[in-house]
Amino acid sequence: MKFVDSASIRIEAGKGGAGCLGFRREKYIPDGGPDGGDGGDGGHIYFRGQEGLNTLSEFRFNRLFRAKNGQPGQGQNKRGKSAVHLTVEIPLGTKVYDLETDELIGEMIEHDQIMLVAKGGFHGLGNTRFKSSINRAPRKTTPGTPGEAREIGLELSIMADIGLLGMPNAGKSSLIRQISSARPKVADYPFTTLHPSLGVVSLNDTHIVMADIPGLIEDASEGV
Repeated sequence: MKFVDSASIRIEAGKGGAGCLGFRREKYIPDGGPDGGDGGDGGHIYFRGQEGLNTLSEFRFNRLFRAKNGQPGQGQNKRGKSAVHLTVEIPLGTKVYDLETDELIGEMIEHDQIMLVAKGGFHGLGNTRFKSSINRAPRKTTPGTPGEAREIGLELSIMADIGLLGMPNAGKSSLIRQISSARPKVADYPFTTLHPSLGVVSLNDTHIVMADIPGLIEDASEGV
């Protein structure tokens, strides 16, 4: 049986590091030229397909993902360190949308497939970059540019591994509450479950999707 799981998250790529304003200062060279280095690039954000995942439950509580910023440049023409890229694992079959434009960014099809979803900012330039024949001591630098920030929608069609079938009020919802983190409505009247609800059962490194299906009586799903 197929169900649709969805989640909304925010992703923020890293900002580029600022360029350095610096001049060479040594014992016998008191008036040296510029030596300010460039900053480092901000971290990108990637999604990676992971066949061991089968729901979007992780994104219920973890909705913000930020890559790190690039480091600023230093004197002696030292470039700042670029940030490590952030990789977020999502289940195969997940469709990725930009919620602000409704654009389908892509769909995760294969294990270890990589999808770039937010680009990190470009590094700033140190003052060494602006030295010229008419400006031997430039004081100009540039800041790093901001990384991309996006509101992302994730949509996953889920195939349940196990379906709980039975008469109304037989205890299906109570069972799924006990063995998973799902919280379907439970009461002592027959037609509590009006729509299928899902629970994920974790067994060591394996995750099993279990569906609590409305009672098998005509019009049970309508609550009549």
